[in-house]
Amino acid sequence: MLQQLYFRLKADNSTVDKTPLSVMLVDDETNRALLVEQALAKHGYQVVCRLTSTAALRYHVERVQPDIIIIDMDSPDRDTLEHMTVISQHNPRPIVFFAGHDDSPDSIKLAIQAGVSAYIVDGLTAKRVKPIIDVAVARFNEFQQLRQQLHSSQNQLAEQQLIDKAKRLLMKKQQMDEAKAFNTLRKLAMDRQQKMAEVAKDVITILEAL
Repeated sequence: MLQQLYFRLKADNSTVDKTPLSVMLVDDETNRALLVEQALAKHGYQVVCRLTSTAALRYHVERVQPDIIIIDMDSPDRDTLEHMTVISQHNPRPIVFFAGHDDSPDSIKLAIQAGVSAYIVDGLTAKRVKPIIDVAVARFNEFQQLRQQLHSSQNQLAEQQLIDKAKRLLMKKQQMDEAKAFNTLRKLAMDRQQKMAEVAKDVITILEAL
């Protein structure tokens, strides 16, 4: 879904899916929100939900499932940071924050830590919409890929630690050498059609109870 979103943005004149990207717009000023929505529509984005605060942000994101979230306000308060953090953890998607005035480095840092893909000072103007969103989506996709790679590496390390522990227990309690312990785990995994780490976990449970 994330890569498709990015390629849809990059495909200006190709045959790739050109379904308008859906946007959730959060803006506490009605007149400004209307101008922002017009600017978004001009560049091919579809505002599917407009909110005046981030109070129920997670609920509305889960309900609408927008491609992008745009928040336009003076600066992120503590509640807004918390809501963005929850979204980034449970329902991640690109978040673009347009601050109404110069903000402190700490505010910008906290917003980025909360999952903001792009933090823009001095508000939103029509000509800045598309390039900013393009960059935000590209950064978001890159971050998600790195996150998935890290998660995969952590899982692989955890699985290897289980296998190593099971081997040590087999060597100690069943008087096997390392090669035989490994082959025993591998054969069990093949016979049971399970991953070696799953078999190793069961072996550890059994042998530790002896």
